[in-house]
This record gives sequence, structure tokens and C-alpha cells, in this order.
Amino acid sequence: MQFSKSQKLFIVLVGIFLTNALTSEIIGSKLFSLEETLGLPSANLTLFGISNLSFTLTAGVIAWPVVFTVTDIINDYYGVRAVRFMSYIGVGMISFMFLLLVLAIHVHPNSYWLTSNQNKGVENMQTAYALVLGQGLSIIFASVIAFFIGQILDAMIFRTIKKITGDKHIWLRALISTLFSQLIDTVVVLYIAFFIIQKVPFAMVSAWVVTVYIYKFFAALLFLPLVYLMHLVVEKYLGKSEAIKMRAEALN
Repeated sequence: MQFSKSQKLFIVLVGIFLTNALTSEIIGSKLFSLEETLGLPSANLTLFGISNLSFTLTAGVIAWPVVFTVTDIINDYYGVRAVRFMSYIGVGMISFMFLLLVLAIHVHPNSYWLTSNQNKGVENMQTAYALVLGQGLSIIFASVIAFFIGQILDAMIFRTIKKITGDKHIWLRALISTLFSQLIDTVVVLYIAFFIIQKVPFAMVSAWVVTVYIYKFFAALLFLPLVYLMHLVVEKYLGKSEAIKMRAEALN
């Protein structure tokens, strides 16, 4: 079977999208300090009555800027229907991964494996395995909901701005659509995963929402050059005339 250049490009973009989306779900149970990671002093913020806050983020945010960047590229060249189709696949794959993780946690562990890392301080591998992956299940559950809402919202806002501005101002449609969808994603994921499921105090989760969104805001700004770079790569691969034609047809 022969694939056209546009079909091959779509497959590659969806592959990048799904790889980052699934990876983000798996690593998302870890919380990390942005300042300490970068070797900077703590921000010592006070939000909602909680003091000495730093930029505490889930490790999943590492991959999400790529997810939303690829979403914008697909929206630009293939349209809202393609984004919606890709989002259905994403929700299906994340849900399937959720079931596989539940199954992997609950299969009976091998006796040798249970104590295989005691010399490294891990007394019971099953406990450690279930704790790390099991904690991530609440993130995944919340993300399935937030993921679909965020993706569809991103696509609709992107399309609306593009209809108004035409093919100009790539940065405007990419930035605004990402910021709105990331806000929804952040609120839904953190409140469902940490406040509702893990019973973390509301004020603490609210503080996390603010700090995580501040990070995502600046990440969206920093990733704008990547959007332009990907457009250049796509145009070089497809040819400029074909790329312009696809971007025009994507609005239909």
C-alpha cells in the first residue's frame, strides 16, 4: 500500500502525539519542584492561606507542551475533524493503558521478585510497584476526562481564530487555544485526581492549580518557536504550495 506524503505526515504526528500523551500519564504521579530542578531559590509564594509554596508540578507537564503543539499542527493542516479523531484514539489508548496497569498491579507477584531489591532499600517490590503505578491511576482517570475536553476546546478555539485571521498570526491561534485548553486541563486533572480522589485539602490543590498553570503559561510562550519550526519542517516535506493548500482546506 502506498501512502501519500500527507498521510505519512499524519501518521507520524499522531505517533508523536500518542507517545507523549501516554508517557505523560505514566510519569504524572510524581510531583517535583521546578525551582530545585533548575537550581533556583524557592518562590515562597502564599496562595489561599498556604505559605512557602514553590512551583510544585506533576512530572506529566514535561510532555504536555509537545502534545498541544502537535495538536495545533494537525489542526492547521488537517482540520478539527482530524483533531477530534485523534482525540478519540487518545482517549481509547489512555483508557486501555489504565486497564493494563490495573491488571499488572493485581497479578500475583513472583516470590523472588518481591525481595529482589531489598539491598537497595526496597523491602517489598509489589508494594512499591502498586504505590507508584496505583497512585498514577487517579491521574490517568482524571486525565481521560480533561484530555478530551481540552483537546476539543483547543481545536475549536484554534479554528475560530484562524477563520478570523486567515493563515496569518500562527502564534496567536497557537498561544490562545493552548492557554484556554491548558487551563481546563489543569483544573479538571488536579481537582479530580488530588482533591476528589486522593483527598488533598482544597486550598492546597487550588495553590497547585495556580502554580501549574503559571508554568504552562510560560511553557506555551517558550514553545512558540517550536510551532514555527514544525511549520517549516512540514512545508519543506510537503512543498510550500501543497502545505498552503492543506491549511486552506483544513478550514472546510
